Amino acid sequence: MRVAIDIRKLHDFGIGTYIRNLLRHLARLDRENEYILFCRPEDNATAGELGVNFRSIPDRSAPYSLREQLSLPLAAAREKVDVYHAPHYVLPMLTPGRRVVTIHDCIHLMFPEYLPYGLGKLYARAMMSSATRRAHRILTVSESSKRDILRFFPVKPDKISVIYNAIDEHFRIPPSEAAVSRVRERYQLADPFVLYVGNVKPHKNVERLIEAFALLRRRAPDGLKLVIIGDEISKFQTLRRAVHHHKLHKHVRFLGFVPDDTLSVLYRLAGVFVFPSLYEGFGLPPLEAMACGAPVITSNVSSLPEVVGDAALLVDPHSSDAIADAIEKVLSDPSLAADLRAKGLARAQNFSWQRSVARTLEIYREVAHTR
Repeated sequence: MRVAIDIRKLHDFGIGTYIRNLLRHLARLDRENEYILFCRPEDNATAGELGVNFRSIPDRSAPYSLREQLSLPLAAAREKVDVYHAPHYVLPMLTPGRRVVTIHDCIHLMFPEYLPYGLGKLYARAMMSSATRRAHRILTVSESSKRDILRFFPVKPDKISVIYNAIDEHFRIPPSEAAVSRVRERYQLADPFVLYVGNVKPHKNVERLIEAFALLRRRAPDGLKLVIIGDEISKFQTLRRAVHHHKLHKHVRFLGFVPDDTLSVLYRLAGVFVFPSLYEGFGLPPLEAMACGAPVITSNVSSLPEVVGDAALLVDPHSSDAIADAIEKVLSDPSLAADLRAKGLARAQNFSWQRSVARTLEIYREVAHTR
């Protein structure tokens, strides 16, 4: 069996994590089938790091471009692939052979007002509609996302397979005392802090988290900080304005992107991890936080209750008061925090990239051999 995978989003924030773990575990699980990786030219060496049955083909087309609609199908036809996997909702319309697509969520259809371009919603709906029709199997990352796909598109439920995301194994490995001390000193984290990790797009609801923190500051210890780790903060000046509005300049820290080894320490140092997102296809940061032993507060909407189970406090993400009350509850009750830490560690064990990728490999075989 020859499988082509579009890995051009290898370094993206969310989908990149999915692609990297898909490749890593396919390399561990499968030495028999051949994998053709359509990649950016700078990632041409990726296949050589995976094994002899992996081969890269550079493609210069930009994501969401007309060129990708032509270049990728031509390459797939030239390579005579048995299965083509689009790990994002864009499945080129002319793609030959058997087709698998991963649709992680329906965020662009649920919150079109957050798209940067006016035609974004039309493009997303058109591409998802085409993908759901033309794919022989649709993969998604939660039962919640499956329900959303069925809501927007006329798809038979048995065409959609739910395969959960998981976490990188290094988050499960406790860092050394020296690493913890180094991170604490570098970021000056002597005081207790509330932690948020993720991108800072509007649906992530970080502005309301800042409002909740402002409410909490009126009754919290003076030294309490809010640490926000997220990419592209400069694009969302509303967060800076919220900090200024609530006079929180000395109490809110924006750290931007940090490497995973640093992030692993920050999860462990946090007094509580808060993820008040309005919508998630899966929601990886709460799972990472639980695997690192942080007590977690997250939203009671979309996939998040499905992911965290009973191992986190669930709150109404539309209520600043509810978020503030939950944070205060965890920080003021050591027994509750300890219970959430223990439940979170146990819950995180239920998610495994090896199991998820093994199931994906099974689907490749099913699709390849079903006519």
